Amino acid sequence: MTTVNELREKRASAWNAAKAFLESRRTDKGTLTAEDDAAYTRMEQDITDLSKEIARLERRDALDAELSRPVSQPLTSKPASASPHDSGAKRGRASDEYREGMLRALRSNFKQVSNVLQEGVDADGGYLVPEEYDSRLIDVLTEENIMRSLGNVITTSGEHKINIAATKPAAAWIEEGGALSFGDATFSQILLDAHKLHVAIKVTEELLYDAAFNLEGYIIDQFGKALANAEEDAFLNGTGRGQPLGLFAETGGGTPALSAASINADHIMQLIYALKRPYRKSARFIMHDKVIAAIRQLKDNNGVYLWQPALTSGEPDKLLGYDVYTSPFCPEGKIAFGDFSYYNIGDRGTRSFSELRELFAGNGMIGYVAKERVDGKLILPEAVQILTITGGKPLKP
Repeated sequence: MTTVNELREKRASAWNAAKAFLESRRTDKGTLTAEDDAAYTRMEQDITDLSKEIARLERRDALDAELSRPVSQPLTSKPASASPHDSGAKRGRASDEYREGMLRALRSNFKQVSNVLQEGVDADGGYLVPEEYDSRLIDVLTEENIMRSLGNVITTSGEHKINIAATKPAAAWIEEGGALSFGDATFSQILLDAHKLHVAIKVTEELLYDAAFNLEGYIIDQFGKALANAEEDAFLNGTGRGQPLGLFAETGGGTPALSAASINADHIMQLIYALKRPYRKSARFIMHDKVIAAIRQLKDNNGVYLWQPALTSGEPDKLLGYDVYTSPFCPEGKIAFGDFSYYNIGDRGTRSFSELRELFAGNGMIGYVAKERVDGKLILPEAVQILTITGGKPLKP
């Protein structure tokens, strides 16, 4: 079912397209041809139709919310604060009351919903995650998802535009009194959108009512890991259609540096120096565990292993002095080397919880759904170089 937010995004995209069409089709007199005028009129009509449909859905949602209200109205006024001078108390979704209200609602199958949760209702009827939960989910996502720890994470409230210098002006020598030469600096844009990602789990009613069960920790752990795995897969292999654009995407991903039937020490050297010097300062490797198993056997001409195990527990291993990160979602036949801070991750808004009331009622279970909106793109393909292994075995004998 189409939501109001989706229609608003379509309307915004249609309006941007209409403005671009209008500016690009003007004649020398500043007017439009009859054919272009008709096309622009149709664009305006589409935008008007979308606005009418948005207003219709907003009226529907308002009426639905009104009819769903309880017959007896709860008290909504806030009692006087016991300590009015306590200005440091947390408010809104950061307050202890909101967190406790969320946990009480989860344990009671959302039959005991505190008024404080109304501060965090999202557009689709779910309840926004308390700030402490959201922070801890972010911690789980960062710990489980290497791309969140290596990339540049941005919090956005709408479509995020990143300006890229496509060409830069070049300096030139001129004779004394000679004419100046001017170069044009051109710019392009990368757009970070918001693709919807969700994860659903089922919890038995017995666990919900068992106060000894750490429901809060279970939900954070399960939701966090599931979202992190789906994100990392998309950040590495995503197509950009309904999901982020991955680091290994053929178009828009890293730059293909070289390919080999099997790799040896020379190929690793070539991959490193295929990356421009400014990017090598913060460069790292990303590869699959099976590739690492082969690379750990490589030696230089002096018989010394190229691989350098980490000296401290928890720190990444090194290959020729550069940190190495592994991912089970990395293609087995590819190695990425570069500065991954140029991979931008855009988080739209915050995460939210919602409950599936009737779906699993017959077997005594309750379903919960966590949702987020996120996008990711490599804004400078030259910042990441890709080595492709074309043969069946990654190691050259």
